[in-house]
Amino acid sequence: MKKGFLLLLVLSAALVAAMSVSAQKHLKKLFNAEFAISQFYVDSVSDDRLVEDAIKGMLDKLDPHSTYTNAEETKDLDEPLQGNFSGIGIQFQMKEDTLYVIQTIVGGPSERLGILAGDRIVEVNDTAIAGVKMKNSDIMKRLRGPKGTTVRVKVLRRNVAEPIEFRIVRDDIPLFSIDAAYMADKITGYVRISRFAEKTHTEFMDAVKKLKKQGMKQIIVDLCDNGGGYLQIATELANEFLDKGQTIVYTQGRNSPRNDFYAKGGGALRDVKAVLLVNQYSASASEILSGAIQDWDRGVIVGRRTFGKGLVQRPIRFDDGSMMRLTIARYYTPSGRCIQKPYEAGNKKGYTEDIYNRYKDGELAHADSIHFADSLRYNTLRAGRTIYGGGGIMPDVFVPLDTTEYTKYYRELMAKGLINRYVISYVDENRKPLLKRWKTVADFDKGFNVSDDMIADLCRLGEADSVKINEEELEKSRELLRNVTKALIARDVYTDPAAFYVVNNHRNPIFLRALEIINDDKEYAKKLVSD
Repeated sequence: MKKGFLLLLVLSAALVAAMSVSAQKHLKKLFNAEFAISQFYVDSVSDDRLVEDAIKGMLDKLDPHSTYTNAEETKDLDEPLQGNFSGIGIQFQMKEDTLYVIQTIVGGPSERLGILAGDRIVEVNDTAIAGVKMKNSDIMKRLRGPKGTTVRVKVLRRNVAEPIEFRIVRDDIPLFSIDAAYMADKITGYVRISRFAEKTHTEFMDAVKKLKKQGMKQIIVDLCDNGGGYLQIATELANEFLDKGQTIVYTQGRNSPRNDFYAKGGGALRDVKAVLLVNQYSASASEILSGAIQDWDRGVIVGRRTFGKGLVQRPIRFDDGSMMRLTIARYYTPSGRCIQKPYEAGNKKGYTEDIYNRYKDGELAHADSIHFADSLRYNTLRAGRTIYGGGGIMPDVFVPLDTTEYTKYYRELMAKGLINRYVISYVDENRKPLLKRWKTVADFDKGFNVSDDMIADLCRLGEADSVKINEEELEKSRELLRNVTKALIARDVYTDPAAFYVVNNHRNPIFLRALEIINDDKEYAKKLVSD
């Protein structure tokens, strides 16, 4: 018998015997097909490949979120959610085939040895990585490795004549899911969550404690572009806002009986005004949290309709490290809304084009382009406000996507990484004077401006890389370019991801609308009562 096929099904002889006659017949057919191809096909074939293709073929005909990943892909998927990996502890960007250190991870091995932001790593274990057009993934493989192993790197440093060699002992590097936590004004805390990972709840509560010490009385939680993560973490965060016994979410499927998740009570934010930011890329766990907050009239949801990913996957791991994630149930908000948007089984192309279709149909720009059938009407559980199901979470306050500044010229500069390349060069030349003049992010935010000369330098960099200046489009995008460039400079100068959001949020319409609402007691209260 074929070992690979038995591993695929993870079935013992006793389990096979317990299967129905029909199921055993189908299993036998699959086994015979794999055996025949392996033994008699005209060319040699890989048994492992046959089994993997068979799994993928079956899953392709199901829902869009039932997937198979090989061992390497599974490891890459698990890593961001597990909260750490082993490496040297840097964030980097490539500029003209050279690796620039953007920042070192606090407490990581590179920081401990004295590697600095702005350093250029040109060699790893005697292999040149500068000027050889090496992929980021290939560089990461060379820098990462088992904890305790050593990697040798050569670094070029500004105003230092000779390369500096470091012997770095790899260590566990934390991956944080809180991108930013700062006071947006004297009483409003802002926390941005990028994903729901193992340590997100701990990170979130640490941020809340820090902000409360700074005077936070109300909170904005930014879930824009957050694609989700662990269900448990979403329920832990929701628990901080809800009262004991309130349903957070429930799951139900054909062979999965209803399973309710309830708030345990004692949450640190139960009496704090809250606004959650969402957009079309907020999905899964983001929708669980925002759906629970909305259903219990606990806070105001601001932004655009969320993605609509409400299918529960059970991971089925195989002995070779690969994994099948099989959909077994659906997520429902406390009011009974199904989070999952409609899909056609097997039509993954149509599913992935949904966001584009929303844009094309005007939904992202105009609230009145969104129409709900009466059958999708639900009511919130305290105030009885009208809300709708049918996929995703429709915010209480819609903020349109403003595309007027996003010209083709701007998109080309972004797509070629030219804004980042310009910022790397600018920070490399000006880091010390910038830090000397503006010692904090707040000082920089108030005092620094991206000049027209800087924009001209950026445009010339674009022309050198075949992005021809379009004067009309440049004028439309000028203020957007100023803001993004300033935000990226702040991030790199202060080696702090939060610095980007401190600057960028000044022109973020979802954030600005949220700040208006949370600071207007009458408007905030009005959003949470029935018409």
